[in-house]
Amino acid sequence: MIKVLCTIETSLHRPEARRWRERIRLLEPLGEVVVVLPCSMRKPYSSSKSHRIFTQATRGLQEAILTSPFGVCPREMENTYPIQSYDVSTVGDWSQEEITVTGECLAEYVQDKKVIAHVTHGYLTVCQEYLPDAIFTCVDGRATSSESMQNLKMEVKKYGKLKSRERRTHMLRSIARYQFNTKKADKLIPSDYKLIGRFDRRLMHQNEQIAVLHHDNGLYSLNIKGGMLLNDVGVNWVEIDFALKTNTLFAPGVVDAYPQIIPKDEVVIIRNGEVVGVGKAIMSGEEMKRGEKGVAVRVRHRLSQ
Repeated sequence: MIKVLCTIETSLHRPEARRWRERIRLLEPLGEVVVVLPCSMRKPYSSSKSHRIFTQATRGLQEAILTSPFGVCPREMENTYPIQSYDVSTVGDWSQEEITVTGECLAEYVQDKKVIAHVTHGYLTVCQEYLPDAIFTCVDGRATSSESMQNLKMEVKKYGKLKSRERRTHMLRSIARYQFNTKKADKLIPSDYKLIGRFDRRLMHQNEQIAVLHHDNGLYSLNIKGGMLLNDVGVNWVEIDFALKTNTLFAPGVVDAYPQIIPKDEVVIIRNGEVVGVGKAIMSGEEMKRGEKGVAVRVRHRLSQ
């Protein structure tokens, strides 16, 4: 996976960062409290020394990690591209623009939930300005100190832990909402789903595979069943009017396409309203419609016609 370098303030305006902040608005925290934590240099965050200490107290509660330029990363999203592969300084010195952008993102995500803010330095400034009613647990400027951690443990004891299945379903649906840019993408995760595998994980429903959740980028690749569910949602469709016989769909063969498709998106190929294939976009939706040459979609699975 390519690293996303975010070493200067203008990184706030990188397409990856802007898209992340926009789509995080579709996500909702689970449970009655949100524990806000600082980011770490190491990714995913849970593999860092500091977060291994934090999660001894916070596991089973909704966690939200503050980071610039992406704003907020709910714990369940930490393995998803691009948040799992960016490089940024974590010295804690934040510009006013970083504080404003991150604070607005955090406040919108938290909504009316109770908040425990276990943060210092620039992260603390963000929480003090945008979540003044939060409970602050760091007292000595060190988030991992014994006294700060004891304060955190005392506060989290006041709240019940979320069940494992509930948290996993929330994670799978959050990833789907982010990837397909709609809350309706929850439909990709039926309540009686099964998740099989340790690294690349197969999302199953009634012995049919919906998609694969990939270990390297934290995103889904669709199977035909997943394409049918996505077609019902009404996003990322590519329309053709001929029998799909190969694993390459060229732009001249595209009749119409969902305008918000961007390269590398998962797409569903339809003919006469029926799903005939799924694959990965090479062009944007607008380019597919206008293009007179070039590959529009690399087809992964297609139905025999």
